[in-house]
Amino acid sequence: MKNKLVFATNNKHKLMEIRKIIPPGIEILSLEDIACFEDIPETAETLEGNAGLKSGFTYLYYQKDCFADDTGLEVDALGGKPGVHSARYAGEDGNAEKNIEKLLRELGDVTNRKARFRTVISLIMGGNEEFFEGIVEGQIIHEKRGSEGFGYDPVFLPDGYDQTFAEMPLDLKNSISHRGRAIRKLIDHLSGL
Repeated sequence: MKNKLVFATNNKHKLMEIRKIIPPGIEILSLEDIACFEDIPETAETLEGNAGLKSGFTYLYYQKDCFADDTGLEVDALGGKPGVHSARYAGEDGNAEKNIEKLLRELGDVTNRKARFRTVISLIMGGNEEFFEGIVEGQIIHEKRGSEGFGYDPVFLPDGYDQTFAEMPLDLKNSISHRGRAIRKLIDHLSGL
């Protein structure tokens, strides 16, 4: 198994989550750790495309084995929106509070609040790309609950639980989350190398 992998992100929350999941023996480096301060454009119309853009850029310019993820919240009543545009749903500044406000406003009093978080990871090792996906089903609640996590976590209630992602301890969230599921598939793959 390789012992160093670049996670093509500067999102401190994502790094913390990933580093708690990845087993000892694999050191996760951030873009900052390899002196990459570029804002890698996410211009694709799919999660797979955006994950591939980030890992592809990192591998091309830094020649390091790496992975990148893209995550979307897909709400049935909104036709799958915000989806690939989740991070900038309420505008280019990527403000989580504004994104949640817009989501709750658009849902209004709709009773079907079924939603899912979907994460796609693009891994590039030795120039070869592979994808791993994790999905968690749940509901969008009517108002924010909890102060942990980030993004839409305060309004996402995973199926089978009475706590939002923002109310859960990180270990519990990681054990059931979309990102956790995709990362475990990545770890299984790396373990087989």
